[in-house]
Amino acid sequence: MMKKCLLAMIGACGMICGVLSAIGLAADQPDATIAIVPRPLRMERKEGTFVLNGNTTILVEKGSADAENVGKQLAGWLKRSAGLELAVSPTEEANAVGNAILITGKNANTALGNEGYQLESTAKGVVITATAGPGLFYGMQTLLQLLPTEVFSPSKVEEAVVWSLPAVRIEDQPRFRWRGLMVDVSRHFFTKDEIKNYIELMSQQKLNTFHWHLNDDQGWRIEIKKYPKLTEVGAWRKDIGFRLDPKSSTAYGPDGRYGGFYTQDDVREVVAYAAARYVNVVPEIEMPGHALAALASYPELGCTGGPYSMDSPGGIFADVFCAGNDKTFEVLEGVLGEVLDLFPSKIIHIGGDEVPMDRVSWKKCEKCQARIHNEGLKGEPELQAYFIRRIEKFLTAHGRTLIGWEEILEGGLAPTADVMSWRRNGEVGVAAANAGHDVVMIPGYRCYLSRGQGPMRVNPANTNAKKKGNYDPLTLEMVYNFEPVAEGVAPDKVKHIIGSGGALWTEGTANYARLQFSTFPRACAAAEFLWLDPKLKNWEDFKNRIDTHVNRLKVQGVNYYQGQPPPAR
Repeated sequence: MMKKCLLAMIGACGMICGVLSAIGLAADQPDATIAIVPRPLRMERKEGTFVLNGNTTILVEKGSADAENVGKQLAGWLKRSAGLELAVSPTEEANAVGNAILITGKNANTALGNEGYQLESTAKGVVITATAGPGLFYGMQTLLQLLPTEVFSPSKVEEAVVWSLPAVRIEDQPRFRWRGLMVDVSRHFFTKDEIKNYIELMSQQKLNTFHWHLNDDQGWRIEIKKYPKLTEVGAWRKDIGFRLDPKSSTAYGPDGRYGGFYTQDDVREVVAYAAARYVNVVPEIEMPGHALAALASYPELGCTGGPYSMDSPGGIFADVFCAGNDKTFEVLEGVLGEVLDLFPSKIIHIGGDEVPMDRVSWKKCEKCQARIHNEGLKGEPELQAYFIRRIEKFLTAHGRTLIGWEEILEGGLAPTADVMSWRRNGEVGVAAANAGHDVVMIPGYRCYLSRGQGPMRVNPANTNAKKKGNYDPLTLEMVYNFEPVAEGVAPDKVKHIIGSGGALWTEGTANYARLQFSTFPRACAAAEFLWLDPKLKNWEDFKNRIDTHVNRLKVQGVNYYQGQPPPAR
């Protein structure tokens, strides 16, 4: 009898311990030996380890292009860093096989969605299951983080490393479907290869949306064959500008002018590279404001006819696309037609921000005033709404969805448009969500990674610099603690908050090292608040894990922020 009681007690203890282990991370009792970022939804630590060797096989579900893609990428990582040349072989197996890593959609938990995954490792091997490619890819990223940090080395590690990972069972899925980073390449240009590396680093954080800000006042960066002057003229300015050291960049043409652009082949290459990592590239073609680069190329698209110059400091300019000229829409639809051929993204960003209604060129333009009169519009704000709705109609006819910065709400929002909320504390985003529009919450005070990361140095004579705003310091902890679902969103409208991320405006970012410095590790914190249930967030736990995680960045040569002064810019 005593023996039976003892066995029952042991069994009960085992069950309790198993439950505690299964919810270890959720119960704020993290395993200090495991540093996965973003933190998994559920993880159970088990006894034992799996050691990879030259005889380990990567098995991929037969007939699954996604499983094959992920398996080949995993093999590439292990060959590059560990020197292990593992065969990638198709299989019909649905369960674990000895000394193998199985990547399959069989027996996947459909409740986890396309981006969720299960990973189970034992002393015999690893199984990653997911219903779709993104989930398989994120399972692979978690597998890499379970291995020694050296697996992220871009070249073979010469020191002796045991390529092992702990026995675990993980069930994971993201909270939001838009987990993004935006990079402005207009103010300063980054090469095709730098953009590809940036997307690679994004994908390691399980971020899935690269928002590519391709034109603005200071530069037009995408080749449009129908309108070649956009890059012949609009891709170049006389110097680096923004009071930066000319030597802080190498983006100069043969004639010494600053700039550059992406050919359509470059864009296709970037988009394909991103797609292999399940990152959606959302292009932004800014309109009707921030248009000086386009107007310098084709002055007839402005209200005054020019001359227009890109050699001006940052700011908000009165000269914008002429909304009263049908030629403007003909050109913009021609531009967007080529953009749609290059980008498969269902969502297309058209900007729509910072048209200065108090002094916009439309006020003195006869064509714009005639448009206002003929369309029965109430002033310039409704003229902007007319402009956006006309572009939206074009995009909708081509099966795409328009997204714009929150100013597209002014004067009446286009009916099917999505909104990117950036000002104040997200009040406009709340209003848009409550009105039934999908919203990406990216307020500057929590999401603008172009802001400094330490104490702000201000000139005492500059009173504006002392004001709280989008250029105050943004620390790692501030990013981590951001909550995209702002107060005021109705419970039945929460579904319309589709995500968030970080934004890099590059007025002060002249080179790729500086871009990395501004991005990391704050993008890692953003990845976690976008992935994880907010009830499971734990800043102290994240601080412990980020110490390990930044070493993965360090191994790859990433110039991440460590509390040091910023590099020369």
